[in-house]
Amino acid sequence: MSQPVHALFLVSAPDQPGLVARLASFFYAGGLNIIDASNHTDIHAEGGARFFMRLVVDLAGLSTPAASKALRGSATRGALETAFGELSASISADWSVRYTDVVQRVAILVTKDPACLYDLVLRQRAGELNCEIPLIISNHPTLEPVAESFRIPFVCLPVTPETKQDQERRLLELAAQHHVDLVVLARYMQILTAGFLEAAPPVINIHHGFLPAFQGAKPYHQAHARGVKLIGATAHYATQDLDQGPIIEQDVARVTHALGPEELTRVGRDVERVVLSRAVRAHLERRVIVAGRRTIVL
Repeated sequence: MSQPVHALFLVSAPDQPGLVARLASFFYAGGLNIIDASNHTDIHAEGGARFFMRLVVDLAGLSTPAASKALRGSATRGALETAFGELSASISADWSVRYTDVVQRVAILVTKDPACLYDLVLRQRAGELNCEIPLIISNHPTLEPVAESFRIPFVCLPVTPETKQDQERRLLELAAQHHVDLVVLARYMQILTAGFLEAAPPVINIHHGFLPAFQGAKPYHQAHARGVKLIGATAHYATQDLDQGPIIEQDVARVTHALGPEELTRVGRDVERVVLSRAVRAHLERRVIVAGRRTIVL
């Protein structure tokens, strides 16, 4: 039995009376059932209060006469998007839509640490992350056996300061060739340039700790030297401002003075795996709206 197909709409608009009613009425008029909806109004938004909404719409109703009538005789996804775009323009809204029968394709970038890579692939294979992983890319060959064990194509692109521009150009070519919708930096220990990030699909990164604490090499040794009581991780969208992108997910684990750097590293890896997978899942499920330097996760 085939799975029902849903449209996932994300909407952001200046707050105003009647927004929920107008959006709901649009789908009601076309005989389309809203099976899930969540919204939030940020009263502290710069420039005035702003409204955010996520709508999950059952597309089975597109085959009904009501939909055809409401969409001017063309009950298609294209016609639905055109009509919704007109409504959105009337309320000065930004919006986007994806469909659940179009599976997103995720490229994973790694260096030498396999923890987050294993976690993402296992969750994808278990059905927790609804996506395809068409390739794994690394600047070192270390994790090629991991990719081979899951029968995922592996591409090694070494990088030096002199070859960085060509390496990133090749990364973009591979992303386009494999129709990649999302890039995940699963402990990829390279700084991406602004030019790459402007041309690439969305990029999610994982950072050890609450940004911007303990930047640089050996973060857990730094944490041990400072006697920290919490180990944290932050998943965020990568931007040209290093480790300053909009935060999607964070979490912590309590630790004590009894743990050495190696134990802290182990605890940290556990937190990183969970935080990164949550962020990737939120993105794939279309729960994240970027609002300036922050996110609204619905």
